[in-house]
Amino acid sequence: MSTLLSSAVDRLGTETAFSVLARAKELEKAGRSVIHLEIGEPDFDTPAHVVQAAVEGLAAGMTHYCPSAGIDGLREAAAAYFGRTRGLQVAPEHCLVGTGAKPFIFFTVLAVCEPGDEVVYPSPGFPIYESAIRFAGATPVPVPLRDEDEFVLDPDRLRAALSPRTKLVILNSPQNPTGGALDPDAVDAVARVLEQTDAWIFSDEVYSQLQYDSPFRSVASTPGIAERTLVLDGLSKTYAMTGWRCGFAVVPAALVEPLVRFFVNSTSCVPPFVQHAGIAALEGPQESVEEMRQAFIRRRALVVDGLNGLPGVTCIRPAGAFYAFPNVSALPVSADELARRLLEDAAVATLSGTAFGAEGDGHLRISYANSEPNLGEALARMAELIAGL
Repeated sequence: MSTLLSSAVDRLGTETAFSVLARAKELEKAGRSVIHLEIGEPDFDTPAHVVQAAVEGLAAGMTHYCPSAGIDGLREAAAAYFGRTRGLQVAPEHCLVGTGAKPFIFFTVLAVCEPGDEVVYPSPGFPIYESAIRFAGATPVPVPLRDEDEFVLDPDRLRAALSPRTKLVILNSPQNPTGGALDPDAVDAVARVLEQTDAWIFSDEVYSQLQYDSPFRSVASTPGIAERTLVLDGLSKTYAMTGWRCGFAVVPAALVEPLVRFFVNSTSCVPPFVQHAGIAALEGPQESVEEMRQAFIRRRALVVDGLNGLPGVTCIRPAGAFYAFPNVSALPVSADELARRLLEDAAVATLSGTAFGAEGDGHLRISYANSEPNLGEALARMAELIAGL
């Protein structure tokens, strides 16, 4: 019996944030006081009315299997949410529920791509994009995001990346890891490029409610594009529910049944009491979302000003999400080494930009989903370490 692993495993990437988090936890067990700027999750509590809805669901016996596509109530709430936040007229049967956002990424790539197909995606970008593309045997085609463009997707670079073999185009705005975001005019420019291809479109909009300087607009609101666009959102970022593992999406008609089949073959369903809590999140009071957004705006100013005050560091002001992506290429060590030394020597957990693709070289990703006092202390520790390089 062979003990060799499948070659497909070698094509499967990872998410460095979790390995850095694990190392940070080891240092904490050893007595170090680590400031966490590596993990991408709000540091706020899940809203109380959402937690209460889950408790009520558990008490009511919502602990058994349910439809793999999602319970009717959450699919209806998701359809209404997409209408309220994007102006999209969506039927509930075109909304699916999954165990977070990642299954939609993986299963969409697997459903539409074969070896020889090309997938265009932003880079630096969420590492699961490239991982899913390579696992499917397709060819990843990165579109570079640049400091000089404030990490906004450039329509000309997008156009240059398209080819007759392009099967899928992945968009992400507001963007992880850079915090770049498309304003409405930029969305129109990108949409004009997408009209030139008949590829599927995957619009990752999980940070849609955390855009700061201009109104959020989905590319799916462009006539003629919606019917081939999957629009991804979820509870994790907007409602501080990362551990609940519940994402949802508007799915083109031809992809609904294939994605449900993937859900049946993998996770079966999202626990119904979690979905019940999701209904409360989407339909209940929204004040907590705006409070969190305003807190991130204050933290953004603190972090960006602080980073730009460090010698050899420059930082673009992010337009959304809760990440800063400072350029550290002027420092005498690589970004990888800087991130390592910040963790091991200064007890500040960050990520090197290379965790998000080769185009991230020379940068760090810093999550400012932490308290203002902790962010201030982290900047002070960074200043001390950089002064000693």
